[in-house]
Amino acid sequence: MSKKDYVLGTHDEELLRLGLQHRVWRPVVLDCWQKAGITTGKRILDLGAGPGYAALDLAEIVGPSGEVVALERSDKFVAAMRESFRRRGLSNVKIYELDLMTGDLPKGNYDFSWCRWVLSFVSDQALLIKKLGDVMPKGGISIFHEYAHYGTWRFLPPIPSQEKFREHVIATWRESATPHTFCVRPTNYMWQWPVTFIEVYLPRLIEMGRIDQAFAYKVRADLVGAGENPNALMITPLVVEIVAAKI
Repeated sequence: MSKKDYVLGTHDEELLRLGLQHRVWRPVVLDCWQKAGITTGKRILDLGAGPGYAALDLAEIVGPSGEVVALERSDKFVAAMRESFRRRGLSNVKIYELDLMTGDLPKGNYDFSWCRWVLSFVSDQALLIKKLGDVMPKGGISIFHEYAHYGTWRFLPPIPSQEKFREHVIATWRESATPHTFCVRPTNYMWQWPVTFIEVYLPRLIEMGRIDQAFAYKVRADLVGAGENPNALMITPLVVEIVAAKI
């Protein structure tokens, strides 16, 4: 991987997976933003904006009188984000190609900051929180959605290959309040969120030398079987929602 790449990559398949992931979580996210007070005219700092799916929603919510400042280190994701805003005709966004660990966060009179599934992947979580605290004004609200306990992810009936896959994910990720855990059946849209992640992450585990093709085929076949079982259940990874005001 290049220094600006991610553990799941920045290829087209990952762009599509992130889009599906955002759509699955969008109702939860919109509810969180509304309760936190994000509305017209607000100024939002989006840390680790990726291809900008959340930034687009935020820009539409805050409107022309508000602004979104989106930070993203991947040049490919930045290009995709700029194109998305161009197609939507939205001009109330500033996009910075910036590494959260090595770059300085742009100062601004932010009302809110938004950070989703970023803290698990940075090299120094405390440093990022300090940087954020330095640029957020008194009374500013920071919102986080972050993995808290990946071990909650399991299927009923159990799928041993998926549980082994989950162990590999935990071993290769830095794991780190309102908990969000869902219990869904194959017909539920939420089912697609972890399943598409598995498809994208299996090749990465092969590249790392942690698994072989035979195990990858087994995981895929087991997931197909679970998806065809109308009585199957999946308990999703635990995500915590944190809404914190600077005092």
